[in-house]
Amino acid sequence: MFYEKVKETADYIKKYISEEPTIGIILGSGLGSLVDIMENKKIIAYNEIPNFPVSQVAGHAGNLVFGRIGNQNIVAMQGRFHYYEGFEMKQVTYPIFVMKLLGVKQLIVTNACGGINKSFKPGDLMLLTDFINSVSVNPLIGTNDERFGTRFPDMSEPYNKELIKKAKDIADSLGIPYQQGIYTFFQGPYYETAAEIAAFGRMGSDAIGMSTVPETIAANYLSMKVLGIACITNMATGIAERKHSHEEVVRVANESSEKLCSWLKKLLINW
Repeated sequence: MFYEKVKETADYIKKYISEEPTIGIILGSGLGSLVDIMENKKIIAYNEIPNFPVSQVAGHAGNLVFGRIGNQNIVAMQGRFHYYEGFEMKQVTYPIFVMKLLGVKQLIVTNACGGINKSFKPGDLMLLTDFINSVSVNPLIGTNDERFGTRFPDMSEPYNKELIKKAKDIADSLGIPYQQGIYTFFQGPYYETAAEIAAFGRMGSDAIGMSTVPETIAANYLSMKVLGIACITNMATGIAERKHSHEEVVRVANESSEKLCSWLKKLLINW
């Protein structure tokens, strides 16, 4: 039944768009302004789409935006769904399955997250090179439908090396500094303890957040190439000098949004 639900959603959306998107973008907290530079926009609110979850998190607009940047047909998520909201993993990643049936072949995931690597600072942008899933569930658990993907998908290159190189070249040409590293998915919704951060740091994590990994897993399963860029909005517990707040996370993400949008715009124009 899951495939049929996804198809129902995709068929509904196809009635409102004129061109098939090939690139999907997930815009994290405070990073939704990329849609301002999209042309020929068609906006569909999540609450209008059959079978779509609806997020209540501050900083997430809750729209599916179709349009163009350069010659690329894009579908962008203004706001994502989180496991900590009480959604099941299949709901968290539901839009990725819909994107697959709409024609999306590459996915760009962005997020706002905490820095563990002590050489990072708030406002840095980080290219994701790998991930650690610290949560005991993922979106592939349960009955598998071969129409979507294989039962045991490979995850040796969750973030596509070719896309990472392309992103690096574009950042260098624009003079945009960036970090790169391993991202850990933490369940939330509380900010991690100092002991947890120390443990994840010993495991090799450079940054930590409450999203992105479920979508990355689903996209790889669906044979999409994935590029991940994180905005380091705060240093993690035990490293930061003050207590965390979601308002501060969104504020720093908003400040970094212009830099990220410039990077993504030129990347998509040169895709």
